[in-house]
Amino acid sequence: MLAADLVFACALVVMIGCNLYVAPRIPHARIAMQWGFDGKPTWDAPKRIALWGMVVFMLIVRLIIWTAVTFAPDKVHGAELGLVLASVIVAASHIFIVLQAIRRA
Repeated sequence: MLAADLVFACALVVMIGCNLYVAPRIPHARIAMQWGFDGKPTWDAPKRIALWGMVVFMLIVRLIIWTAVTFAPDKVHGAELGLVLASVIVAASHIFIVLQAIRRA
């Protein structure tokens, strides 16, 4: 699980660094979180929740995976792959959202 934890930690550091660097550069109070097929935002969130909510989400996912592996190890299969995929996908989507917020500014 060490390699998966390293990927998770790197993704978390990238997201936190991205938030610290980009937050002052986004002048809007709200950030678009999802887009429709026409390319227009379908909903948005307050800036703090949009930026830091994803970090909290990743920590909660890691806590759930740790709990499952610790208390029901015989029922958990592929926890390492799941953690790596979740880390990469959440970090990539967060970076996409941040880049869209910068582009909108």
